[in-house]
Amino acid sequence: MALLGHDLDGSCGETAWTVLDAANDLGDTITIDACRRVIDADLRGETPARSDVAVLSAFFA
Repeated sequence: MALLGHDLDGSCGETAWTVLDAANDLGDTITIDACRRVIDADLRGETPARSDVAVLSAFFA
């Protein structure tokens, strides 16, 4: 699964920050929570959950 040019195994934390900003503007709490989990995983050097990456991908659909 890819997220805007990022492999799931790669870092998608930067993209999550962008989505987080937009989701905050819209008050989309589900996406905000998913972004936070992706960012936390990225900061810990872990792979984010596929379900959270799917939420971020769906935000742009």
